[in-house]
Amino acid sequence: MNILGLGPHPDDLEFGAGGTLSKFARSGHDVYLMILTKGEYGGSAEVRETEQKEAAGIMGVKEVFWGGYKDTELNVDSDSIRTAEKVIKQINPDIIFASYMEDTHQDHRALSQIALSAARNAKNLLLYETPTTGSCFKPCLFVDIDEVIKLKQRALMAHHSQVMKTNIEDTSIVELAIATSVFRGIQSRVKHAEGFVSVRFFLDTA
Repeated sequence: MNILGLGPHPDDLEFGAGGTLSKFARSGHDVYLMILTKGEYGGSAEVRETEQKEAAGIMGVKEVFWGGYKDTELNVDSDSIRTAEKVIKQINPDIIFASYMEDTHQDHRALSQIALSAARNAKNLLLYETPTTGSCFKPCLFVDIDEVIKLKQRALMAHHSQVMKTNIEDTSIVELAIATSVFRGIQSRVKHAEGFVSVRFFLDTA
């Protein structure tokens, strides 16, 4: 299969779907990322691009596409939707991952709306959480990531400049991700899991 992860900034996909994407790659599927901004509001764009490429390599991603939009200024308009559509058409993904729509960060909300339009004809669209996702996020689909939890940690650590930039004092992004994976694991009766809200998901019975 072809798998596409859409992220508003570097490191968002690693937090919300890094384990799942790694599992797909390890199973021989082609995994692609499209990052709409380079996160320059939170640091150097060049540094964050390099970090994203390193993280992608750890996860086994085949290629990273960039949207080229300004951090904190991502808009839902015909241009951003066409940009995402172009990559979707090129890859023809079987499953698309995007950020959840109810989030305190405007770029995360925008990315979700862009994905809903750009992926309107995609069969499978799943939404992931980030540290700024609202409490209304209630996943209905889970992936057991226990076997790749260390890969997820390594992928997040690759974003060296962002590791300690969380909204909880003295708590790293890795600690937040592990705590989240344990909580989602409790909900789904495994040790570590990632949870997703399904916009559409076709169950293959073949």
